[in-house]
Amino acid sequence: MSKKTVVIGASLKPSRYSNIAINRLADYNHETVAIGLREGEVRGVVIDTELKPYKNIDTVTLYLNPERQKEYYNYIMGLSPKRVIFNPGTENPEFYDLLKAEGIDYEVACTLVLLSTNQY
Repeated sequence: MSKKTVVIGASLKPSRYSNIAINRLADYNHETVAIGLREGEVRGVVIDTELKPYKNIDTVTLYLNPERQKEYYNYIMGLSPKRVIFNPGTENPEFYDLLKAEGIDYEVACTLVLLSTNQY
């Protein structure tokens, strides 16, 4: 079952985990959209630099450090995702509390591991 996912902190650089995640999400046939600092495309997924009002989002997966996340708090909560994944290095207790208050689940996990172990 496809889980529409927003990758925030997407990179065009193949060595970046966000880039690898976009490729793996495509491998597992999850509809994916992405937001990054530079426009481009990875595996057919357009990386937007604008915060677009995507609909029917299952998962937001973060590749931004906690300080950089702050400017995205309202945007992410406004997408009303079912969950937010905090990948290694993105852990943010302040944001966990805000998500909990909005009834949005979160996981401190690695998107790549969740995909490879069929736990996504």
